[in-house]
Amino acid sequence: MKKSILATVFAVGVVLSTISYAQPTSSSPDPKAGAESTGTIKEYTPGTILILNTLAPNEPTQFKLSKSVVYVDADGKTLEAPGLTTNQKVRVHYMKTAGENVADKVILIKD
Repeated sequence: MKKSILATVFAVGVVLSTISYAQPTSSSPDPKAGAESTGTIKEYTPGTILILNTLAPNEPTQFKLSKSVVYVDADGKTLEAPGLTTNQKVRVHYMKTAGENVADKVILIKD
């Protein structure tokens, strides 16, 4: 009897901690407005994907490039052929779509 009560209390605790962990905070980005991530390019395939090593100690983040992705230099000028390379520092504006990070803007950052 004691074990089943303890197991129930533990299960309820796990469920409640999971629910509270998943709740957005006031500092969470609005998924409709999008979010930004900054880091260095690990891999880039024009028109397809961009994999970014973020500044935080996380796994690299993969972004699917939208068909209308815009590339901008550090001064805000739109670039026609950005010539992105690995280890280049960028900021990526993206939206979460169907579980994927879809980039609509890539901003080059001066070193």
